[in-house]
Amino acid sequence: MTDDKFDPDESHFSDEELEAALAGFEKEFADDSVSGDVSDTSDADKTADAASAKSDSDANDDTADKASADSGQPMTDDVTGSVADAVNEAMADVVDPSLGFDNELAGLLGNKAKVALIVTRLASAELLAAFCQLSDISAACIGANQGAVAVLKNLNGDGPEAAAKDLTTVVSGMAVILAVNRADKLEVAMYVQGEAGQSFAPPVLFTSTPRFVEDLMLGIVTLNQLKTQGFEVVDSAGLDHDQAMQILANHTRRGRGGRGSRIE
Repeated sequence: MTDDKFDPDESHFSDEELEAALAGFEKEFADDSVSGDVSDTSDADKTADAASAKSDSDANDDTADKASADSGQPMTDDVTGSVADAVNEAMADVVDPSLGFDNELAGLLGNKAKVALIVTRLASAELLAAFCQLSDISAACIGANQGAVAVLKNLNGDGPEAAAKDLTTVVSGMAVILAVNRADKLEVAMYVQGEAGQSFAPPVLFTSTPRFVEDLMLGIVTLNQLKTQGFEVVDSAGLDHDQAMQILANHTRRGRGGRGSRIE
């Protein structure tokens, strides 16, 4: 009978053994995946109009010069500053100071995702974090019975899509759901074998995932708040390659202990 205990002195998996271990999960993942006319005037009129215009212009110039002298700055700068202040005041109502103005503005404009999640059918946050580490993905992984969720940290450009492709390429056979909020527009799509598949409406996702998935996507709750509520959160950045391999080994051996190859 095979010894199910993990020997700490045993050398970590080689690349060949990693490929073999991941391949061992492929069948289960495959089984579980779902699928604007000017009038002429006399010379006298023109002369009178010109004199009147000059008088008005001189008066306006005097007023502007006085305003500029009083403020100590050019009048143009004063107007520009007022507009900038108005914009900043308006943005203050929608920008989270803790995230920084530039960073939050990029999210509002859609140049950077506000939040992106990868939803899986794995139960373990630790195992998902290990897979993310091996796939070179930086994420905070949350455990849940309905499926562990990875909160992605690289939100620039197509970073979220690249992460979903990388994860499903390294872990062959695993189907995941990528949910992205860009400029308050939610996009949800399935990824398998490094390729984007079916897209569907966010409500479809929210009905089959933990409540915190919708709350995170809509900005109702933060990752830190979930931690204080007792959710298991494992950061992939806190693992090195060997630690990720050991986690994978532990879950592999656990699956061999009489319950088949199920990953938990």
